[in-house]
Parts: sequence; structure tokens; C-alpha cells
Amino acid sequence: QVQLVESGGGLVQPGGSLRLSCAASGSSFSIYDIYWYRQAPGKQRESVAIITSGGTTNYADSVKGRFTISRDNAKNTVYLQMNSLKPEDTAVYYCNAWRRGGHDYWGQGTQVTVSS
Repeated sequence: QVQLVESGGGLVQPGGSLRLSCAASGSSFSIYDIYWYRQAPGKQRESVAIITSGGTTNYADSVKGRFTISRDNAKNTVYLQMNSLKPEDTAVYYCNAWRRGGHDYWGQGTQVTVSS
């Protein structure tokens, strides 16, 4: 079992930055691939970034060059650094821990609002 808690969301002006954190408790955090997803009002949930257990990263085209995902396995935490934020980045951001065998865990989400 893995429990995930996101934090770091809030209200920011366009062009600003936020760093989201996903803190995990439970066993074997380091062997999970970790995803950040987001869901805007009236839209489907979409994958934003992933960092694998081996440290490989990948990003949605809409955030490439602006967002950076990283992990600190010693702290059982994954981060999403978001720079040059745009109003279209407004969404609830969710952390997801996944590994083969039906191990799929979600946090409760954190709201990010980009507005002047």
C-alpha cells in the first residue's frame, strides 16, 4: 500500500511558478513509476509528467520546457516544478503511483489556479 499526499498548489499570476510535492508513505516507494495528472473543469484528466523508478522522465507537449518532474527517494517525495504558468494550466493536479501487478494509487489532488 502507498498513500500519497499532494501539496503546493495555490493561486499564481500568469508567468509565475509553483512547486508541487507528492509525499508518499508506505512501502517500496522507489520502485513505483510516478505520474502527475491534471483535470480542468469540464475536461478529462490528462497526464502531465512521469518519472519512472529508474529516473526517466517524460512530459506532455503542452508543458515541455516549462515543467520539471523530479524525485527524492530518500524523502519518499516527487516534485513538479512549474514555471511560466499559463491560465490553461489551471486544474486540480493529482499524483499517481503505479507499478505492474495492479498497484495503482492516487492522491487527493491539489488545486492550481493561474489568474491575474
